[in-house]
Amino acid sequence: MKQYNLIQEKSFDFAVRIVNVYKYLSFEQKEFVLSKQLLKSGTSIGANVEEAIGAQSKAEFLTKLSISYKEARETNYWLRLLKKTNYLNDIESATLLSEIETLKRIIAKIRLSTMSNLQNKN
Repeated sequence: MKQYNLIQEKSFDFAVRIVNVYKYLSFEQKEFVLSKQLLKSGTSIGANVEEAIGAQSKAEFLTKLSISYKEARETNYWLRLLKKTNYLNDIESATLLSEIETLKRIIAKIRLSTMSNLQNKN
């Protein structure tokens, strides 16, 4: 039986939303450059979380989680830019920006607690 993993589920659900936003931006808005950047960074968050979960060491876990955090920050940038350039409306962008902030906070807390646990063992 698979155990529920909050960051795994939230990052996957966010990736699904990003894929749908990408489809909207490219097919409806005919925007291809920014949307591709958003697609890459927004789906990479969950991919790196998955790699972190399967890590063979705490160091590898932290590395993959750190990459996930950086991708979340980049995604935040593209979302803000798409909002400011009117490719995303206020409602859609507000929801996505709220979700990415939540992901960033969760990932940051996991990283901090993992680093703290490692320091306490030394």
